[in-house]
Amino acid sequence: MKNGKTPDPNVIHPIAGYDKEIYVKPMITNPNIIVGDFTYIADSEFESHVTHLYEWNGDKLIIGKFSQIASGVEFVMNGANHQMNAVSTFPFYTLEGWNMEPPKKCDLPLKGDTVIGNDVWIGQNAVILPGVHIGDGAIIGANSVVGGNVAPYTIVIGNPARVLRKRFDEELIEILLQFKWWDKSIDEINGMIPILTSSDLETVKKELKERL
Repeated sequence: MKNGKTPDPNVIHPIAGYDKEIYVKPMITNPNIIVGDFTYIADSEFESHVTHLYEWNGDKLIIGKFSQIASGVEFVMNGANHQMNAVSTFPFYTLEGWNMEPPKKCDLPLKGDTVIGNDVWIGQNAVILPGVHIGDGAIIGANSVVGGNVAPYTIVIGNPARVLRKRFDEELIEILLQFKWWDKSIDEINGMIPILTSSDLETVKKELKERL
């Protein structure tokens, strides 16, 4: 507990007197956007960052807990895709006056849900393309364009995004994926903050293994 307050995932503004950082979950109105506790964005609202999310495609944006989303990030959903297996990519069916029924879903390059894991840091102005899965603990560099899946605890940068490196060795990554600290209670997480924020990774590894 800090300043006599317990962390509350249902408050909108987690920093007193500052409205440019919000917890996302209590702001969501679209049922096809699902966000876990304590995930925040550096903005005063969230849903404008999710573009081309149309009900008829049935896709969802799913984001885990404790993820950190910088300003200018865009999640591009499947509605941005045009038919690519025909002579023209022009979406006649979406515009008034053109004699075209919507194409079958199998004729559209739909890539499924976009899924962001827990404790993911997405840097400023990054673009996440449709159907991408980003694993727990990954870091997406500023201005990156992510069109492919990102493994847990991996840093990617650039356009198109490429792997820079893994954050930790494979043993620590496996321990973290088993431990799932983001699923612990607030009291447990508060007590673990010295471990979660320590740069002595060998000690962290040892302590987490003992708690598994």
